[in-house]
This record gives sequence, structure tokens and C-alpha cells, in this order.
Amino acid sequence: MSARASSSADREVLITRIINAPRDLVFGAWVDSKHADKWMGPTGYTTVTQSMDVRPGGMWRFTMTGPQGVFPNRVTYIEVEKPSRLVYKHGSDKDNDPDAFEVTVTFEELADNKTHITMRSIFPSAEARDAVVKQFKAIEGGYQTLERLEKLLRG
Repeated sequence: MSARASSSADREVLITRIINAPRDLVFGAWVDSKHADKWMGPTGYTTVTQSMDVRPGGMWRFTMTGPQGVFPNRVTYIEVEKPSRLVYKHGSDKDNDPDAFEVTVTFEELADNKTHITMRSIFPSAEARDAVVKQFKAIEGGYQTLERLEKLLRG
């Protein structure tokens, strides 16, 4: 194993949750803007989608608004494997964002119509990771986001 591939732990944020809903439903809520706008983002934030094209090379553009301000976002899909996996680049809604990070989301089907979600975000540097964890409380926000998803799916 090369030194470059050996570890990204210092650049990574890992969020997991078991959602009490079937995998197809969970994946569908993730890739349909009419649902994503209702749960995406930490507690106290609202999301408004401008466009969503879920396919490799497609983009999801949305604005997240909350106590810390207004944040234009752009997700560019790299891999879409319905209903088990998404890989995308996530950054601000500008070209060649140097702070954009790669996210892999897996949706594992469990017994009793439950889904285990794993979100792994890899940042360009340890400093970039530490900044979003400290400034934007990315870890707590990630857990709050998945809690909001589950609440939506429970109806």
C-alpha cells in the first residue's frame, strides 16, 4: 500500500445511523428534491433546491439557510448505484471550489425494513476537515441531518 493511500483518517468525517425505514424509501428521499428539501441540513436550517440531476456527472444545486447564514451548495455526482451507494463532490456553488470534499453514502439494507446509512466525507486536508468541524459543527450537524431524515420518513 502506498503512503498516499494508507490513511485519510485525519481528513475524514464519518457519520452513521440506522434508519427505521426500508432502503428504497431512504434512498428515494435522498435523491428526490421534494423530499431532500424537507430534511437536508442541521436543525434550524432550511434547504431550497434550484436543480437536481442525480446521475454520474449530474449536479444538485441548493441553498441552505440557517443561523450562520446563507450557503449556496453544489453536489456533483461521481457514482450513483441505486439504491445502495452515492459518491459525490460537495462544495459551494462555484467552479473549482478548493474546499470541496468527497462524500460516499452507503445504504445497507437490514432486517425488519431498516437501513444503515454511512456517510464518509474526505476533505482536501486535515486543516479543512478541522475547520468545518469547529466552525460549522459538521459532526453534530451530520447527525442532526440524519435525524431529520428519519423524522420525515416516519411521517
